[in-house]
Amino acid sequence: MTRIGLYPGTFDPLTYGHLDIMTRASRICDKLVIGVAENSGKSPMFSLNERLEIIQEQMALVSQKHGLENEILVQSFTGLLTDFSEKIGTSFIIRGLRAVSDFEYEFQMASANRRLKENLETVFLTASEHQHFVASSLVKEIAKFGGDISSFVPPEVEARIQLYFRP
Repeated sequence: MTRIGLYPGTFDPLTYGHLDIMTRASRICDKLVIGVAENSGKSPMFSLNERLEIIQEQMALVSQKHGLENEILVQSFTGLLTDFSEKIGTSFIIRGLRAVSDFEYEFQMASANRRLKENLETVFLTASEHQHFVASSLVKEIAKFGGDISSFVPPEVEARIQLYFRP
């Protein structure tokens, strides 16, 4: 049986913290699907297609650098996460926890997902020590005011963010 893991998110923008979880998640499943939520209600910085492209580019670099051998797919979705998970045949959802404050929300979501799809498990991966405080909203706020975001995002992502905020 192939263990398919699903790591969902908006990834707007993609951070080193996201890449860390993606890399580690790919090692605990046979196939990792990175589910990029359209989530237009959040007014994303990047379009869905841009986010898909960014993640595909960065995961290709990460896979090469770390010798990741498992299949990694990047797909978009709308609607319920449980419906998407059923469509792709996932065994479990992967969620990253940065701080204790994340746990309450994530626990609530995991419980709701399990109520909707009884056999759907959620696996929590804690953020690496040097990434535990990095959030996409923080990166956007720093970039908006011209701060240095180079330690939070890959150079290619930083360049796109700088173009976005360029007057």
